Amino acid sequence: MRIGCPKEIKPQEFRVGMTPNAAREAVAHGHEVVIETGAGAGAGFDDDAYRAAGAAILDTAEEIFETADMIVKVKEPQAVERKLLREGQVLFTYLHLAPDPEQTRDLLESGVTAIAYETVTDDRGGLPLLAPMSEVAGRLAPQMGAWTLQKANGGRGVLMGGVPGVGPAKVLVIGGGVVGTHAARIAAGMGADVTVLDRSLPRLRYLDDVFGDLFNTGYSSAGLLAEHLEQADMVIGAVLIPGAEAPKLVRRDQFADMKPGAVLVDVAIDQGGCFETSKPTTHADPIYDVDGIMHYCVANMPGAVARTSTIALGNATMPFMLNLADKGWRQACIDDPHLLDGLNVHAGQLTYYAVGRALGIDVISPQKVVKQ
Repeated sequence: MRIGCPKEIKPQEFRVGMTPNAAREAVAHGHEVVIETGAGAGAGFDDDAYRAAGAAILDTAEEIFETADMIVKVKEPQAVERKLLREGQVLFTYLHLAPDPEQTRDLLESGVTAIAYETVTDDRGGLPLLAPMSEVAGRLAPQMGAWTLQKANGGRGVLMGGVPGVGPAKVLVIGGGVVGTHAARIAAGMGADVTVLDRSLPRLRYLDDVFGDLFNTGYSSAGLLAEHLEQADMVIGAVLIPGAEAPKLVRRDQFADMKPGAVLVDVAIDQGGCFETSKPTTHADPIYDVDGIMHYCVANMPGAVARTSTIALGNATMPFMLNLADKGWRQACIDDPHLLDGLNVHAGQLTYYAVGRALGIDVISPQKVVKQ
C-alpha cells in the first residue's frame, strides 16, 4: 500500500500524522510511504528524518492525495483537502463528524472510506486513539485556564494555588473520564481546590480510591452543578459521548450567578462543546468574553505541545495503521471489531449511528458494509 501523510493545514496545528518511527515500521512491512515536505517540522521532525526511515518526500499535498491509497492525518480534512479525496481511498484521522455537517456531506460525496480515531474502541470499552490526546488536553486545560484567569486576559485575577493567607482558586471539572482525571490531577498539583463531578458511581469510587484527598468528587446533578458554578473560578468541561455531539451542561442564563471573570475551558469543543456559549477558537485567538465569563475553546489544544502529542498519538495509531495497510481496510475491520467501530463513512454511506442521529442522516450498519 502507498501511505501518504500531508502537512496539517488547520490554523496553528503543528502535529503530524506519522512519526519517522511509524514510517520506518510501514516501510519494513513492505509499504511505500510518502510525506509532504515540511509536514513534521512543527513537531521537530525534519524531512531528512523521514528519508532516513525510508519514506519519500513530495512537494505538495496534491501529490500526496493524488497518489496515496491511504491518507494518515491528525485533524479532520479541511474543505480544500476534502476536494482532493477520491473514491476507494482510505482516510485515517480524527473526524468529529457529529457537529460538522459540511465535512460529513463532503466525505459522503467523495466516496472515501473514513476511519475515525475517536471512535476506535478497545476490549475494555475505552477509546485508545482518543485517550492519548485526551490525556494531553486534560493536562493542558488547567494550564490554559490559569493563563485565561489572569486579569490581563480578562479573568478574575486569581492565582491557582493562592499564597499563604489567601485561598486557592476553586476549579470545577465536569466529567471524570480521561480528560477530567488528568485535568483534576494537574489543577490539584497547581494547588487549586478541585471538585470533579460525574454521573458514574463506579467512576467516582475509582477516583476516590486512587486519588484520595487530592481532589473532591460529587455525583453530578443539576442542583449540585449550579451550586458549584456559583463558587467556581474555573470550570473545565470534560464530557464525552463517543462519536456524538456533546451535551450542553452550562447555560448562558447561569452566568449571572457566576463570579465575574470566571473561566470556562471547553475540552469537548471538538464534539460541539458542552457549554451553551461555546464556539471553536484557535491558538492565535483562543479566548472570548460572554457576559463577563471568559471562554477558552481551542479545538486542537494538544497542537500547542506538538512534539509530545505527535509521539503519543503515533504510539497509539501505528498498530492500527499497519493492520489497515497489511490487510486492506475491509479485512482489517473484519478481523478487529474495535477497528470496525472506527468506520464512520464508506462509499457514500454513513456507518456510525451517533453521527447519523446528530445530523439526521440514514446509517448503514458497518457490519453490512464490510460484507458488501
